[in-house]
Amino acid sequence: MVCSLVKKGLLGAALGAGALYLAFGTSATSYVKTAFCKVRQTAKESIDPRFEIERARQEIASLQPAFEQNKEMLARAEVASEGLEKEIAVVQASLEQKKAQITKMAGQLKAGDFRLTGHTVGTADEVKSRLANRLDEYKATESVLKEKQELLKSKREMIESAHSQLETLRAQKASLLTRLSNIEAQLSVIEAAQAKSDFNFDSSALARAKEAVAGLEERLNVMRHLADINDKYGDIDGRSAAQCVDPQRDVLKEVDEAFGPTSAPKSGDKSL
Repeated sequence: MVCSLVKKGLLGAALGAGALYLAFGTSATSYVKTAFCKVRQTAKESIDPRFEIERARQEIASLQPAFEQNKEMLARAEVASEGLEKEIAVVQASLEQKKAQITKMAGQLKAGDFRLTGHTVGTADEVKSRLANRLDEYKATESVLKEKQELLKSKREMIESAHSQLETLRAQKASLLTRLSNIEAQLSVIEAAQAKSDFNFDSSALARAKEAVAGLEERLNVMRHLADINDKYGDIDGRSAAQCVDPQRDVLKEVDEAFGPTSAPKSGDKSL
């Protein structure tokens, strides 16, 4: 029974697709897509603007948990950074101590003083061996210090970026709330005007009108930018390149500053 229904459904879909292809040819897909978009847009326009305002307000409010979570993560990162700074200070102090020991042993070896510890006397090879071990230990510690310093640098950059993102998120939230308040105020004015009128305005028609006006504003803005770009760059052959030079720009002065004072060409010289 189920298989039969599935087969009938597939057959119906195939017949429907075939009918669309016969009616519209290769443009059938485009027609279907356009119809779907139109239905979706109509359904969206039928939603009460007050409902959309409340939905937008909830979306803005949903930013708060993420904001708080990132603040806590930032605090933990700052604590970790402070701990790493202390570790680096300890390693640096250790390196200074090791350096003093190494230089002292090197001086003793040069002077022929083969004392190892206290009054214990060793051979020159023993002193060299201990000096080599100390030097290797110093270099290993120095490598660890560099790694910790690089890690600290990365943590500081991350912390700085996190601070910037928190500031940006807070500013954007405030901006969104302000814009939403303006929208709500404008809607209240429109609703008040509609209530005083004897005419019954369709809210979906108003929404479409707003969309049309917004589309025209965007189109004019694009045209204005395109005109500026055409004026700046001209065509692909670059015939309008001269128009790109600011009339207030002193090009000759810039050339003299870059290459030294230049003089006018003598008569008979070839021009550019």
